[in-house]
Order: sequence, then structure tokens, then C-alpha cells
Amino acid sequence: MREGLDSLCGLIRNELGKDPLDGELFVFFNFQPTRNQIKLLLWEQDGFSMYQKKLERGTYELPEGKDSHHRISSDKLNLILKGISLKSVRHRTRYQHQEKNPDGVQEVL
Repeated sequence: MREGLDSLCGLIRNELGKDPLDGELFVFFNFQPTRNQIKLLLWEQDGFSMYQKKLERGTYELPEGKDSHHRISSDKLNLILKGISLKSVRHRTRYQHQEKNPDGVQEVL
């Protein structure tokens, strides 16, 4: 967690193949077993914003998956930051509009 803005931007470009200037929010955790630190990096049209937090007790839960990087929703990020177990969260059924693209394949928005 010693990396600054430039190092994190290098990781985003080289490891993820993404552009840190595209407006996505990038989230970094320190290694296990402590996993008690988080950094959020966001480009905001005129400069970078970085948020860092170190927990005094407890750990952050990572989303499940085999890869070292994941795409998560803002809701899931809020649950992680609040310390709510992702395994215990139940989602109620909601309507999702499906739209056909020009190829005739339906997409969920």
C-alpha cells in the first residue's frame, strides 16, 4: 500500500490494460492475511482523487472470483466498505428492462 498515484496508474495500464483517465473507479486492497487497507483511485476531469482507509480492527472482504481483478457494482463496493458480508446479502427480485440490439440479441440494461 505504499504506491502513490503514478505507481497505481502504472498498475492500471500495465496489469489491467485500462486507461486510468477514463473515469472508472479503481479499488486496491493490501495483501492477505491483514487485508485491512483500501485505496480508491478516480480521475475527475481535472485531476485524480485518492481515498485511503486503514481499519483498526477487522478486514475487508473481497468479491469472489479466480482473477485478481473484478468489476463490481457501487452497491457491492458500499457493502465492502461498511463491513457487510457479501455472502449474507440477499437481493429481492426487480424488473430489468431487456432491449433488442440491431443483431436481434436481447440485452439486459
